[in-house]
Amino acid sequence: MASSQLTSSQPTPPRPPRPNLVFRQLRGQRSPAEFAAAVRRAAREIGERVSCDARYIGRVEAGEIRCPNYAYERVFLHMFPGRTLTDLGFAPRSSVRGRRAHTTGETPGAYEPYERQDNPDPQVPHHPQVPYDPHGHHHESHALHENYEESDVLRRAFMTGGGATVAAASLGPIGLAFDAAAAGRPVRRPGANDAYALEEAVRRIRLLDDRHGADGLYRRASAPLRAAYALLDAGATRQTTADRLHSGAGELAISVGWLAHDSGRFDDARSHYAEALATARMTGDDALEAHAFCNTAFLARDAGRPREAVRAAQAAQRVARPLGSARLMSLLALREAGGWAGLADRTACEQALVRAQTLFERGPSDADPEWMSFYGEAELEGLEAQCWSTLGDWPRAARHARRAARLQDPHFTRNIALYTAELADDLARGGRPDEAATAGMQVLDLLDQVQSSRVQTMLAGTARVLLPHRRASGVSTFLDRHANQPRTP
Repeated sequence: MASSQLTSSQPTPPRPPRPNLVFRQLRGQRSPAEFAAAVRRAAREIGERVSCDARYIGRVEAGEIRCPNYAYERVFLHMFPGRTLTDLGFAPRSSVRGRRAHTTGETPGAYEPYERQDNPDPQVPHHPQVPYDPHGHHHESHALHENYEESDVLRRAFMTGGGATVAAASLGPIGLAFDAAAAGRPVRRPGANDAYALEEAVRRIRLLDDRHGADGLYRRASAPLRAAYALLDAGATRQTTADRLHSGAGELAISVGWLAHDSGRFDDARSHYAEALATARMTGDDALEAHAFCNTAFLARDAGRPREAVRAAQAAQRVARPLGSARLMSLLALREAGGWAGLADRTACEQALVRAQTLFERGPSDADPEWMSFYGEAELEGLEAQCWSTLGDWPRAARHARRAARLQDPHFTRNIALYTAELADDLARGGRPDEAATAGMQVLDLLDQVQSSRVQTMLAGTARVLLPHRRASGVSTFLDRHANQPRTP
């Protein structure tokens, strides 16, 4: 009897993936990296945002992703008009989950990127936007979910109510002991699915921050970070998985640090960046170390420590140089320029700006880190505007800020608000109050979508500068509306 019970409880071996030969044929002679770049371009054409890389294309072709998430679906159907997902070699969406198919053919729990998510079945957790992996550990001892497009690390990203009331991505490892009552339970070792879900959570947080700013996200961001480091403590059996977990946890620490940074919690941000830096150095991850130093330099500039900003940016450049990304080196040169501006060293600032522009003009490459998706011509202009503003050259700062706002991809709503707020402040301090008020009104129009203490602080400074100019055209209207604007708690 015991033997039969033991036999019946044995896990069912996962079925091997079936290669997607159709998708491989569609790629043609292009390399996976070239095809991934084409996918990202197609996404931009329709206003979508996907973090597609060569590894993702490889997983699709290997059959590990049987059905893409909705964002990728829209992009693929845009790239290949007139075809369906099955025409592209994917399985029907209704077949990739462990629930019964709905008549619509769509799977409950897979939501649009910014759609309000009301779980139709409170007994079943919903898992948005993670492509299916047939090697999921649903057959292990903690079999708490079925054949979902998700791993054992669950994360959710959702909006409540609408506007910019945003909740962050949250991770919760299943089977890990978080409290004393669970301490005696066996700890499941994390696998590749956990690493993938962690990487997806980082992407999700960045995506929401790009749209809505940090304030609504930071309050929820501690849970995924705790979960990430719990995965590290559990220990992966494979070194490649352990490396991915360390890298993912470090990138998540930087993302959470940025949320703290952008919402004015500088001490918290410094702690998170230091945690990421320590993780990078323990594992010898140069890319993660360069990213941590990059953000540390930005934070030091904003916190009024310009010399530290210069040192951190220079350290980042030393680490990043062998990585082969001109765009990364360009951004780091801008971080250095910001520090020199804070030290009122115009010559050193201009030299760093020229270096940043020269490196930027070399163009993108496969070596560019995934997290740098925000860094384009608009960001280059915006950061240069901040340098000139710090140096007190208001007309020059305003020219670059105006260009930044005009060039920015509409997806990056938070950055549009930031650049326009920079423009309003530069115009106000440069003696053009009517134009400053117009730009300020544009920022106020965006604040129902964006929650960023940085933007609100800049706008408050502009309002103070404009107070003596209340009689100028439009200034009074702006000041009154700004005074009645609800503040982020």
